[in-house]
Amino acid sequence: MTNDSAQDRYRQAAQILHDVAKPMRVLSALAWPASIREEFLAGGADKLPEPTYDMIDPTPVLDGVAAARRLLRPGNVVDEWLDREATSIESTALMLSSLGTPAFHAYSRKLYGVPAQPLRFDPATPLELAEKVQSSLADLQAAALVPPVIRTRTGEEVAAFITDAVKEHFGDSAPEVLLVDELSANAVASTSRIKIRRDAKFTAKDSAQLLNHEAFIHVATGLNGRAQTDIPILALGHPGTTRTQEGLAVYSEYVSGTLGMDRLRRLADRIVATQLVIDGADFIELYRWFLERSPNPEQAFESTRRIFRGAPVKGGAPFTKDCAYLSGYLSVATFIRAAFRAGRADTLGLLFSGKLDLFSIPALGELRSQGLVKPAKFVPPWASDPGWVLAHLTLNTFMADIDLSAVTEAIADVLEHCPRVDVELPD
Repeated sequence: MTNDSAQDRYRQAAQILHDVAKPMRVLSALAWPASIREEFLAGGADKLPEPTYDMIDPTPVLDGVAAARRLLRPGNVVDEWLDREATSIESTALMLSSLGTPAFHAYSRKLYGVPAQPLRFDPATPLELAEKVQSSLADLQAAALVPPVIRTRTGEEVAAFITDAVKEHFGDSAPEVLLVDELSANAVASTSRIKIRRDAKFTAKDSAQLLNHEAFIHVATGLNGRAQTDIPILALGHPGTTRTQEGLAVYSEYVSGTLGMDRLRRLADRIVATQLVIDGADFIELYRWFLERSPNPEQAFESTRRIFRGAPVKGGAPFTKDCAYLSGYLSVATFIRAAFRAGRADTLGLLFSGKLDLFSIPALGELRSQGLVKPAKFVPPWASDPGWVLAHLTLNTFMADIDLSAVTEAIADVLEHCPRVDVELPD
């Protein structure tokens, strides 16, 4: 039983952390004006861009973090979680106070990870997964099993699809869907808005993929977090929660069947590109690498800019947020399987309680038992059917135990005498 004074401390510390973190808009602080892209391409793409940034003064955030920490007590699962939140918010402020310098990368890798960083309890790395994706894609292309990417859907069509879907799913809480002229990604979401780039072109699967990623996870966890009035930090995404939030969003794409090979290739390319910059590639070298993979100068520029925003353009110290997607996916998928196998499927609903990190789950369970964290109101369709989720996890965890090395050797022997066949892909 936790006394009222402890609950008051949790409320106060969570409110302080929310208030000091809310003004920090990381991606806005790293934004480049469109003129930089236009000048770079007009100049033949052979001169390093020269972005400028407005440094933030970290003092108010550091003072707030110190005030929150004075409320915390060691040895308690909730206090330790709030202390980790404080550390992430502190690192974010210090990162934004060092834009354009090598120190920026040091904080970025602490918050988002790097390609060769192993999972917490397993030696697997995002870079290994990215390289496996690229290798598999090359094999599939050689076997003519990968259809060409056809982008014929307009931004208006995608916006109309998502507008109808979010109204049905969220009702009166549905986010506004906006078409915008300037956006570095094809789409981006906050709790109240989903922005789609007007001139972007999309595949037939992209609408459903964006719905599962942006709406069913990012919007939903934001709305659920806003409902956590006792623990308001859950309403606010910050770099310390990015890996889990993006990982959960990619997992949502996967289990809903909307994660296509082209999307997986782009996520893998970003991981490999980040490693290339860590190894020393500058902006021009990475731009040329992306241009070889997608002969669209504007898209190659934007893919490169993602990795150099806030970072020195001469290379060696990139912004590593793009590591969060695949590393987060690996962490979330592994956590869900492990929790299920450990007989703790009851905890999985906590993943949607707000903007959180995987390892906040014990603290959130404790707060839930005290009535300080409410059940999530909005969950993705695939998570709202316990029967489907349990069937998926049962098959998934069982298949993971099968030793494919022996099976692969045997099947290879069987197929050795099978001539290769031509595969006709659907139009």
